[in-house]
Amino acid sequence: MSIPQTTPQQARERQRQGALLIDIREPHERASGQAEGALAIARAELEADPGRHLPDREAEVLLICQLGKRSLATAEVLHAAGYRNIASVEGGTTRWAADGLPLVRPQLEPDEADFLERYSRHLRLPEVGVDGQRRLENSRVLVVGAGGLGSPAAFYLAAAGIGRLRLVDDDVVDRSNLQRQILHVEDTIGVPKVESARQRLSALNPRVRVEAIRERVTSANVEALLEGVDVVLDGSDNFPLRYLLNDACVKLGKPLVYGAVQRFVGQASVFDAGRARGQCPCYRCLFPEPPPPEFAPNCAEAGVFGVLPGIVGLLQATEAIKLLLGLGEPLAGRLLQFDALAMRFREVKLAPDPDCPVCAPGRPFPGYIDYARFCGTGI
Repeated sequence: MSIPQTTPQQARERQRQGALLIDIREPHERASGQAEGALAIARAELEADPGRHLPDREAEVLLICQLGKRSLATAEVLHAAGYRNIASVEGGTTRWAADGLPLVRPQLEPDEADFLERYSRHLRLPEVGVDGQRRLENSRVLVVGAGGLGSPAAFYLAAAGIGRLRLVDDDVVDRSNLQRQILHVEDTIGVPKVESARQRLSALNPRVRVEAIRERVTSANVEALLEGVDVVLDGSDNFPLRYLLNDACVKLGKPLVYGAVQRFVGQASVFDAGRARGQCPCYRCLFPEPPPPEFAPNCAEAGVFGVLPGIVGLLQATEAIKLLLGLGEPLAGRLLQFDALAMRFREVKLAPDPDCPVCAPGRPFPGYIDYARFCGTGI
């Protein structure tokens, strides 16, 4: 037997005549509005124990979801369980609203309503859902650098609902930054970058707690800055700091999301050797020795295509969120390179160095070094 389908207008009329209308969507879907008079019972709950919710198998029952597909599938489940007077609302709540039929919003606490509405598109992803979004809210990410890479990365991490962002940078906003560092605006020129960033991120998502730390990262404070964080995102622009962050992350067992840009090319990876020695490489496995300073100019010297840090920073934010949620395949063991002029991505496999001075299995941490001297710079 095929399940009968009814239009929203017909469902409304049958509801007035005593039919039971059941909204089988999840709570976060109903937060934006549900058909007036509908009883809210999530699909999984209804299918698991229909007798508890619908003791009368002869009662007329109309099921409604968002578009009509899930309600039709659940109606088939109920029909197989012995319910004979059951139908699905064609087009679901979307068509119900389009037809001008009344919607009501469930009564929720303000914080819960904000959570469900703000993250509704995440909540609809089975891979994220409410549990995953709560996990993001309970997470802490350290973003080192509030410049070209840190700006887009922090912006999307805040939008995604990371509960606490710890931003570290000792610089102030300069007009030349505005070409690519999207956290900053004309009115914040001369303001510390972390404070400018805090203002923008808090305006975007007041649920996120932003720790703005105006300091230079050094061997003396790096471990305190990494204290309690789940993921470290490297938005730095110099080799000494990259090596320092790598070594600290290996020592403390923190995943490091790496990114770098120059002129028209960028690259990104995840270094997770601290948690997977011998399986994942660290930054030193990729660059055992830094290049001579004359072959590694920074953006101020070599220039950078304005949109490029945005692309790489978004890749970094993506990897950080995946790590926090345990989703997909991280870039650990892979270096993703991007050529903006050719609009081409290229992937390079990375293997851990069994003789790495920092991450080789069984090798004790050698201690922090003079990274500026190691890199041949004055930074």
